[in-house]
Amino acid sequence: MEERWMLRAIELAKQGIGKVNPNPLVGAVIVKDGRIIGEGYHAGYGKLHAERHAFSNLTEDAEGAEMYVTLEPCCHYGKQPPCTEAIIAHGIKKVYVGSDDPNRLVAGRGMQTLREAGIEVETQVQKKACDALNPVFFHYITQKTPYVVMKYAMTADGKIACDNGKSRWITGEQARQHVQETRNALMGIMVGIQTVLQDNPRLTCRLEGGRNPIRIICDSGLRIPLASHLVRTAKQIPVLVATVSKDTAKEEALAEAGVQVIRTGKKDGRVDLQDLMGQLGQRGIDGILLEGGATLNRSALEAGIVKHIQTYIAPKILGGSGQYTPVGGFSVETPDQAYLLANRTIRVIGEDLLVEYDVQS
Repeated sequence: MEERWMLRAIELAKQGIGKVNPNPLVGAVIVKDGRIIGEGYHAGYGKLHAERHAFSNLTEDAEGAEMYVTLEPCCHYGKQPPCTEAIIAHGIKKVYVGSDDPNRLVAGRGMQTLREAGIEVETQVQKKACDALNPVFFHYITQKTPYVVMKYAMTADGKIACDNGKSRWITGEQARQHVQETRNALMGIMVGIQTVLQDNPRLTCRLEGGRNPIRIICDSGLRIPLASHLVRTAKQIPVLVATVSKDTAKEEALAEAGVQVIRTGKKDGRVDLQDLMGQLGQRGIDGILLEGGATLNRSALEAGIVKHIQTYIAPKILGGSGQYTPVGGFSVETPDQAYLLANRTIRVIGEDLLVEYDVQS
């Protein structure tokens, strides 16, 4: 029965996708005599935490009830008071917890606080499913850098475009819709300057009611055109341009248009991606969808910033020379030098496959 209520809490938590960053997704269910008497979720950054939201929706007194919560309850003051205080005050007799909170301000103290108050605590209930809600939060809260998801679409023969460069569309409509869902879920989206020069993208979220990501451009030479869609919309949707250029005149023109320029250290004459991730983390950006081309993808892998990969595979064969592949640069010399991937998942999305991996560190 514990699994049933925790699965409900997980579904509730997902309602916060695209609204809570850099906070975690959390759901909570209060059960008494085999009935749900209150449920809630973290609905937005700065809003009630899931536990307090559930208490605000109570249909009867929670004295002696049990609570199912996907993440260890907080025990410190932030934008909201400690959830442990509310749990104790409402007379909850037992709390079932899915994921441990790695935040150093919590990290076991939440459960300890409840136990010291005489509340029974059971942990790791549906842990794998609960952990799957928050890989971005877990990484960001411990590393203070964004969780980077590399995404690309390719054909069954590994091509991301025809030899003439045309790539619309490799995948079907449902797969492209799923990409929009990922754009909504992550705070930032990052591409290289070559993508901007070739495609003039907007990099927005096209979901109804969705959240536009912060647009991040790796542009070592500060070549981004002032007439590009990104620059022209920078005052409405944030644009950050990372560069090593000292072209102050171009920087001033971009600033006038609303673009924020970030200077990083140099790595092989280009933007140092590790330095950039540190600066973006300081700005509170917890997750990034990397939609770069082959050059940026290779640089990101070499810099060790990629944590997860989404590969959309279309049931198509383009043939040709193979000059357009997901990851460019020079290959490794032997297979045992390859970047290793783990925790594979595969699902069908419309006519395409989505294969996801974690990148082994």
